[in-house]
Amino acid sequence: MKVAFLTPEFPHEKTLPSAGIGASIFNLSKGLILLNHSVIVIVYGQDRDEVIQEKGLTIFKVKNVKFKGFSLFLTQKKVERLINDLYITGKIDIVEAPDWTGFTSFLNVKSPLIIKLHGSDAYFCHLDNRPVKFKNKFLEKLALRRADGVIAVSKFVGQLTSKVFNLNLTFNVIPNAIDIKLFNPNETEENNCILYFGTLIRKKGVLEIPQIFNEVHKVLPNVQLILVGKDASDIKTGKASTWQLMRDRFSTNAKPQVQYRGQVPYTEIKNYINRASVCIFPSFAEALPVSWLEAMAMKKAIVASNIGWAGEMITNTKEGILVDPRDYKAFSKAIVNILNDVTLQNNLGEAASVKVKKMFDLEVIAQKNIDFYKTLVNNV
Repeated sequence: MKVAFLTPEFPHEKTLPSAGIGASIFNLSKGLILLNHSVIVIVYGQDRDEVIQEKGLTIFKVKNVKFKGFSLFLTQKKVERLINDLYITGKIDIVEAPDWTGFTSFLNVKSPLIIKLHGSDAYFCHLDNRPVKFKNKFLEKLALRRADGVIAVSKFVGQLTSKVFNLNLTFNVIPNAIDIKLFNPNETEENNCILYFGTLIRKKGVLEIPQIFNEVHKVLPNVQLILVGKDASDIKTGKASTWQLMRDRFSTNAKPQVQYRGQVPYTEIKNYINRASVCIFPSFAEALPVSWLEAMAMKKAIVASNIGWAGEMITNTKEGILVDPRDYKAFSKAIVNILNDVTLQNNLGEAASVKVKKMFDLEVIAQKNIDFYKTLVNNV
């Protein structure tokens, strides 16, 4: 099958910076290529128009059209022409695009079009309990209505998206995938280290981390906390740096045990995971986070949020510990218990690794996507 992904981001040295959606598409593309399917990625919002051929993958970089008041519409039409040309010439069979900001809302493409629910702006605003821009919600809802099929990366994101937009959505649940071959654990000496990796942003619960670590430090004063990820502005306070907000919340005694390494290359993330004794993810808003899968694949004990999507990834007390991130004492107690019990660490990590291999490996997920794509392509 010939699959095209339309996306605002994709991780490549010649494209602009990418985040979670890009990583998800990158992993799925690898899985599809391994199964001998053809993949084209169309990345809009780029610095120039360019075509990149690499390792069985074709990337179309698309520069947005600049025209005051009409930039979005004109860029949509530019992308529409590209997709239709690729479809008419037999280079693609189907197109998949994310729900974020509803870019496909006014696309009239000849190929079947799938929307994948990674978490729209309206979805995340709902979880954050903050207002959503009317334009974004309108476009996201219209894009969903016009889609030929919908995939949700978790049942939670599918059901909540349906509720947020007051739509009776029919969707298939196909989770994100990772390349488990890239996240094989290495033997390391025992290291009392807690790791958080991901963007430093309020919705990921990072402002709860200082209070949680302060409690851990009271019991285990020699334990280190390492934070890895891009700093972000804080939408609630208007502050330019979430890290600055976090730093002020660590106790005087705990602060020397905290290291913020900033954003590091994706290839280095696994080195940080490997050295950690426990990974923490106190998030309030996710769809199905790839970072959790990466830690699970590397046999790490995890303490994470117990909200919605979490139970679809981790069975509490089997592959990790799920806790309300607002309950600092319970969250910190779970971390301390893991750090004090190497057997518990190992058991959680082993079970997590087994689950990822069985349910989230990129070839497994790629085949599920192909099976769904065929149901739409065969009905054209």
